[in-house]
Amino acid sequence: MASRRKTFTTALKIVISVLLIYFIWTKIDIQEIGKTLQKSNIWYLTLALVFFVISKVISAVRLNEYLHKLNVWLTQKSNLKLYFLGMFYNLFLPGGIGGDAYKGYLIKKNFDVPTKRVVSVLVLDRLSGLLLLFIYACSLIILLNNPKLEAYRFLFALGIPLSISVFYVLNRYFFAYVLSVFWKSLGYSSLVQLAQLICVWFIMEALNIQMDNIAYMVIFLISSIISVLPLTIGGVGSREVTFFYGAAFLNLDENTAVGISVVFFLITAVVSLIGIQYHFKKIPLEVSHKEERP
Repeated sequence: MASRRKTFTTALKIVISVLLIYFIWTKIDIQEIGKTLQKSNIWYLTLALVFFVISKVISAVRLNEYLHKLNVWLTQKSNLKLYFLGMFYNLFLPGGIGGDAYKGYLIKKNFDVPTKRVVSVLVLDRLSGLLLLFIYACSLIILLNNPKLEAYRFLFALGIPLSISVFYVLNRYFFAYVLSVFWKSLGYSSLVQLAQLICVWFIMEALNIQMDNIAYMVIFLISSIISVLPLTIGGVGSREVTFFYGAAFLNLDENTAVGISVVFFLITAVVSLIGIQYHFKKIPLEVSHKEERP
């Protein structure tokens, strides 16, 4: 029964992804996007790739901070391998075990730690990243000179301290065993999302986009939040649709917006392929020799 449900869910996600991609395909000028991508600057694309990798390395370090509080003392090297394997599973093996689920399975298998706590830190790790996406989005929206958003700037400004407070209270009362890494986690998350914003900035430079950069980055941040929702495979389709409608709402060029999304997806796919090598050989979960305990 569980297997059938999993198969159905995976098939549904694939169908939704395909439908969304088809929808976008009918709304944009594919040839125009293709010409833009062909003229892209390879050096700026390389820098975008580098900063995307940096964001993933920092993200892996953030997760390890949570794991250390469960007495799971993975070395950063082993944790990074496991992280890239998770990325590969999430994007290229939608019918198989999910990346987070597999990480949780290996940690539970190799360490004496309650399943509930393993799941909790994996969720908190994701939520920490989402919180900073929201904070950066609010901050950039405040800077936008857009009449449609002018009357709501105070709400976005209020949303920043309010969201941090809510997340802190959630951690304090329900996940006190990892509360000591709360601010450190937010610090890492800020670096993760900053690195990805720099990645997007270099993508725009590569595509010779000289105007409305902040607006495009706002759309990127919102699309990153939406892509986390378990509706599609690896966010494929949902991110492109968000870019399309976000561009329309902010009076930007939809073809350009979707072009940014396509390049970002290609970079994500290339980096995720790093994890394929760990699919075919077992990852030795090496343990550090720190004496510190949570």
